[in-house]
This record gives sequence, structure tokens and C-alpha cells, in this order.
Amino acid sequence: MISNRFYFNIIVRTLLIVLFAVLSGYFLAAGKPISLSIGSLFLLILLTTNLISYINITNRRIRFFFDAVRNDDSNLSFPADIRNRDLKELYQSMGKVNRQIQQLKIENRQQEQYFQTLLEHLAVGIISFNNKGFVLHANSAAKKLLSVDILTHIQQIERINHKLYNSIRTIKPSERRLAALSSENGEIQLSIKASFFKTREEELTIVSIQDIKNELDEKELESWMKLIRVLMHEIMNSITPITSLSDTLYNLYKTGEEPVLPEEVTEKTIGTTLQGLKVIREQGKGLLSFVESYRKLTRIPQPERKLFRVSDLLIRIKILYSSLDRSDQVALSVNEKDPDLELFADENQISLVLINLLKNALEANENNPSAKISISAGFDSENHPEICVIDNGPGIPEKNLEDIFVPFFTTREEGSGIGLSISKQIMMAHGGLLKVKSVSSRETIFCMSFLN
Repeated sequence: MISNRFYFNIIVRTLLIVLFAVLSGYFLAAGKPISLSIGSLFLLILLTTNLISYINITNRRIRFFFDAVRNDDSNLSFPADIRNRDLKELYQSMGKVNRQIQQLKIENRQQEQYFQTLLEHLAVGIISFNNKGFVLHANSAAKKLLSVDILTHIQQIERINHKLYNSIRTIKPSERRLAALSSENGEIQLSIKASFFKTREEELTIVSIQDIKNELDEKELESWMKLIRVLMHEIMNSITPITSLSDTLYNLYKTGEEPVLPEEVTEKTIGTTLQGLKVIREQGKGLLSFVESYRKLTRIPQPERKLFRVSDLLIRIKILYSSLDRSDQVALSVNEKDPDLELFADENQISLVLINLLKNALEANENNPSAKISISAGFDSENHPEICVIDNGPGIPEKNLEDIFVPFFTTREEGSGIGLSISKQIMMAHGGLLKVKSVSSRETIFCMSFLN
């Protein structure tokens, strides 16, 4: 920014000051006329004053420039027709820097407007706020979901819904939470996620809020349709042979439109009747068992939560595992990544889920001579407690992965198809998830993830 000419003038003035200082000393030391010494000192003072004035003029111009930049003065300009060549070069340099700064500001504003427009077009609500709760930005989707026109502080959300406010206030990075909110169109389900952004001055929280009611409704409808299809399939499988046998037995005791006479009933007819009634009875019992399974599925008790150590749970599971069929042929290994891991849950229900997963693993590896089953307990990538059951069996076909949690869906002739459905419901009652990942002919992993 400072020109070479400026440095040249400073050097010339400094050399002149040194020269006249030496001359003044010489005149005094040599006993020259006092007028020469006074004249030299006078010139020395003039040159020093001129140097200071020259530097101050430049400094004032530079300070004025930086003050204008700091105050965001967009009208800052410098004269181009000034005669002073030093100031002219300085003004040209400052003008060039000023134009670059203004261009950067324009680009930043355009970029900011672009991102604000982008946020306004999102269907997902976005809210950003600082540590004190002051909202820096809330797009239209967020304000629409919360039914507010202006959102300046997240304390306003507490007046709308206290649970939603607590969820936003206490949510952790990358954590996902669900919250219900009453609106003019009824109750909606909100999915909340958060991330944190740190600036030089403060830490900001960015929260996304999405209405997933339609998505949940679609999933619920899809689940009901799958359940109805399975129910119809099972009921029809039981009813069809009963109807067919009933018609057969009915025709045994009729001749045309008239019933047969007692003396016409033979031992063969009685035998056939007894055999048919036996089949009908067995089919009826199967149908009753199916209905009982459905009753169990719809009457899962609420979990009685308490704090317990996962290591104690795993000791209990290893004992229960030894009572399962074929457990003596497949050793169970346990990997505790955190020996001090604790859960706040219903220990009996969690044991039920684990035993069901181990039983399924044993059945899946029925024809696997090198079967291995293990339990892993620790924290997942999002720092949630997690217990996984892993086996090296044939895996689950990809086409069945979406259906394994559907009630009564099973690929085994002896299976009821409700074990995994009940297990998933138990995990949902605990505010958690039951996830599955399977690689054909390599492994299957069921993970119980505890989100709350």
C-alpha cells in the first residue's frame, strides 16, 4: 500500500536531519559563529517537523481508510486528480484495496442471499440459535410447523410445546428425536436432528425439524396391508381344508336331497367321518393357536425399567442359552467392549429379545457345521448403548429383509412368525431400535440400539 516514493522521501528527510544535526554539532565544537549553529538547529527543527507532519498525513489517510473499512463505509472514495504524487500513489493503492474489499462483500452478500433463498425453499424446517437461545435464522418451513410468524428466541417454543422445547434444548450432535405437536390440522409427528457449528465468537446449534406424519402413515398403512395379507393367508390355509372336509362329510350322509337311513351308514362311513372330524379338530386347534399368537402380539406389557449392568445380563443370557436346543453344538462367545455399560430398561424383556435372537441364530445355523454365534455389547457410532447378536450362517435373503418384522411372516414350517415382531415392539417400547444387517453366506447381525 505504501509507495516507493514515500520511502524515498522518508530516507531523504532523515538523511537531511542527520546532516544538519552533524553540522550543528560541528559548528558548536569548532567555535564557528553562533549564527551558523542557530541556523543549522533551526533547519533541523524544520526538517524534523516536516518529517513528522509528512508521516502523520500518511498515517491519517491510512487510519481513515481502515476506519471506513471497519465501519463498512461503502461510499469510501479517494481523489484521483491530486497533485501530491506521494498521496496520489497512496490513494490509488487504497482505492484498489477498497474495491477488492467491496467486491468480496458483494460476493459474500450474494452468497448469503443464495443460501437464505435455498433455506426458504426447503420443506424441512431449519432453526439456528446461539448458546443464549437467540434465534439467528428460522426459515419459513420451521415457522409454519411451529405456527409462528416471528421466531426470535427458542423460549417461544416452550409456550408452543414444552416437550418439543426440551428435545431441542437437550439434543446432542447427530442425534435424532421424535416429538408430537398439535396443530390446526391435528397432531403431527416431528423428526428433530441437530448439528453444532463453532464461530470465533460463539457456538451455534443448527436444528432441522421435519414433519414425518405422512411418511409414518404410509409405513403404517403398508404394515397393515402386509399384516392383513399374512392373516388372510394363514386363515385361508386353515379354513379351506375345514370347508372341504365339511362338504365331504355332509355328502356322506345325504342321498340327493334326503338324509341317508341309519341302516345305510357303514363302518367305512363312520371311519371316514371320524378321520375327517379329527382333521377338522386339528385345523381348529391350529387356528386357535394362531389367534392366541396374535393376542400375545397385541398385549405386550409396558416395560418396568430399572438400572442394571449389561455384564450381569450377559451372564444370565449365557445360562439361558445353554438350555436351548443344539446350544451344546454351537459355542456362544461374548465381547464386552465396555464392562461398565449400564442400561435403564426392563431386564426381563431385554432378556426375552436376546434369547429370541439367539434361538433364531441357532435355527438358521442348523445345517452349518462350523457355526459361530457371538454377542457384542458397547456403544454404536452415535454413542448409543448397543447389544448385537452375530452369526456366520447363510444370511437372510434380501427380498425377505423388509418382511422379517411383519407379524406371522416366517420361512420355517414350524415357526410362528411373531418372535421378531414382539422383539421389535419391545425395543420400540424402550424408545430404541432393532436393526438387522445380513450378508449372504457370510453373517447376519441383529442389533438392539437404545436411543433413550
